[in-house]
Amino acid sequence: MTIDVYTATGSKKGTLTLPASLFEAPIRQGLMHQALVLQQSNRRGPIAHVKTRGEVAGSTKKLYAQKHTGRARRGSIRSPLLRGGGKAFGPRNKANFWKNMPKAMRHAALCSSLSFQAKRGGVIALESYPDSAKTKEMASLLGKLPVSIGRRILIVVPEAHRGISLSTRNIPGVKTILAQYLNPEDVLVSRSIVFLSGAIEKADAIFARKRFDRVRDLTEGAAKAPVEKPMKKPKATKKPAAKKAPKTPKKTDA
Repeated sequence: MTIDVYTATGSKKGTLTLPASLFEAPIRQGLMHQALVLQQSNRRGPIAHVKTRGEVAGSTKKLYAQKHTGRARRGSIRSPLLRGGGKAFGPRNKANFWKNMPKAMRHAALCSSLSFQAKRGGVIALESYPDSAKTKEMASLLGKLPVSIGRRILIVVPEAHRGISLSTRNIPGVKTILAQYLNPEDVLVSRSIVFLSGAIEKADAIFARKRFDRVRDLTEGAAKAPVEKPMKKPKATKKPAAKKAPKTPKKTDA
C-alpha cells in the first residue's frame, strides 16, 4: 500500500510505501471498539454524587414518639422519606470506571485502526516543515493538501516539533501528536492523518516490529524447546506373602 508525499509548499513530490506490519493488519472492529471504550472509561471521572442521611445537615432527634400517636413511625428529619432528607441508594463519587487490556491487544487495536484509515485513503505524508511558528502558513498548507478543512485532522510527528505544535494549536479540529503516543481514539475520530517524515518508521518500530519480534521469539522458543519424553510408570511389584504362624498342637487328655 502506498500513500502520497507532499512538500512544505503543498505540492506532491512522490509516493511512500507503508509498512505492512502497521498498515495492512486485519481490521477487527470488535477489538477497536474495546480499545476505544477502554480509553474513554479510563478518562471518565465520577461526577454524580448525593448525600446520605448521615451527611445531610439537620437534627438527629426523633420527631415524635414511636407509639400511641396514630401516625407512621418516624425517625429524624434526615430520613430519606422526608423532603430535604438524605438520598437512599443514590450515586456516589466513589465509582471506579477503570478498565485494563493487555499490551498486545492494545497494539493490535492500533494497527487495525491505522489499517482502516489507510484503506479508506485518509493517510498522507509530509516531507518536512519549517520551524517557524505561524498559524497563517499552516492554514495555507492545509488548504493545499487533500484534507477536509473543518473536520478533524491528526498530524503525527516523530519528535517534538515547535513549528508544527505552535502553528496548529489555534486551528480548530487540528491536533499534533508524537508517534509514540498514537492511540486508537485519535486515529479513528480523525478524517485525515498526516505523517511527518520519520514518524511512520518510528511508529512501526514501537508498535508493530516489537510485537512481531515478541511473537517470533515465543514461537521459535517453543520450537527449540526440547521435547520431554513421557516418564514410564514403574512396574508394580508384588508384595511378599505374609508368613503363616505355625500351628500349635492340640492338648489331649491323658
